[in-house]
Amino acid sequence: MIYKLTGALQHYVWGGEHYIPQLLNLAAEENQHYAEWWLGAHTSAPSIIEVEGKHLPLTTFLQQNPTALGEKSREIFGEQLPYLLKILDVAKPLSIQLHPTKQQAEIGFAEENEKGIDLTDPKRTYKDNNHKPEMMIALSDFWLLHGFKKKEKIFATLAERPSLAPLAEKLGTQDLHSFYAEVMQAEQSQLVQWLLPIIEKKRSAYGANELTLDNPDYWLIYSMEAMGISPKKLDAGLLCFYLFNIVHLKKGEGIYQEAGIPHAYLWGKNIELMACSDNVIRGGLTPKYVDIPELLKVVDCREVEPQIIPAAPHDVRVFTYSTPAKDFALQNIQYECGETHRLKIQSAGIFMVMKGQINLRSETTALSLKQGESAFIISGSSYEIEGLSEGYAVVAKLP
Repeated sequence: MIYKLTGALQHYVWGGEHYIPQLLNLAAEENQHYAEWWLGAHTSAPSIIEVEGKHLPLTTFLQQNPTALGEKSREIFGEQLPYLLKILDVAKPLSIQLHPTKQQAEIGFAEENEKGIDLTDPKRTYKDNNHKPEMMIALSDFWLLHGFKKKEKIFATLAERPSLAPLAEKLGTQDLHSFYAEVMQAEQSQLVQWLLPIIEKKRSAYGANELTLDNPDYWLIYSMEAMGISPKKLDAGLLCFYLFNIVHLKKGEGIYQEAGIPHAYLWGKNIELMACSDNVIRGGLTPKYVDIPELLKVVDCREVEPQIIPAAPHDVRVFTYSTPAKDFALQNIQYECGETHRLKIQSAGIFMVMKGQINLRSETTALSLKQGESAFIISGSSYEIEGLSEGYAVVAKLP
């Protein structure tokens, strides 16, 4: 069985104004931010499923029809859809963040419940008891921070800048975790000594577009400008541009973020697929709550060489991106006008048309879907995709 599915918009202030409305064929409101489009069954913003002419939250549908998830999914993940699919338009940098392991999430969620911290409290860190590994596929050129650089690269980056040379000396006597802890707990006067000379020296080069996007100085000044950060009230997270890998993904490429790896989306548009969780531990560049003790407990300070997920090959019409995730997998299906694909799914699936128009048929249902429209496919369904115009779709499912 296949059902029409409608997602939920999120209007966070870092979002763009046009991309998501254009993708979804919605009229954009003036001065409104369109940051994310959620497709899934997270309790804070469940998608709406159309069943026999009625519209109901996907959470309600799955409570009433748990077999739609599939036997394997229910054995491993219980009666909940284990993943959440999103479209993001990152017009301004997101907070530096990381996500807990399953065990850390269960402990943190229980502890905050015992303390009586309301789920809507801005100082609440754990919104649920699940982990949140996530993958993303770029829909445009995309820039992000991802994990700590190799230590020798951090040394080189710091030593090139006179005001950061004392940090390079400090790193020579400490492991990365102790070093990061000291940076994140630095006093404002210390942040000024480290960062203000760079800001003053590079501001004119930034204004003249002379700084390349792989230069941390560019992102330091860009983030201050985009996020309205005053030189008189600097954010310790700004130093992470000198510590973390700055990653450039081309359209179609992706990356996987495992538990504990610090990261931040800086600019671009992407598809994001993650375990169904909203647990975010922030490490700066945000007006939201930054829980430093929890951050230092959860952060993974391994030196990381970013592993880029290759784009779907043009000659492979049905392609599944490779990640180590157990909670989700993302399939890319390409079609021309008149091209047909016959597929079967062994878990519940969320299908979204990213470009073009198709007919989507199962034994009992037929839907016509165009760009931006989605469907929910129950486990065990055999279905057929017929391209009505050239394009591609994505399917979120279990591996």
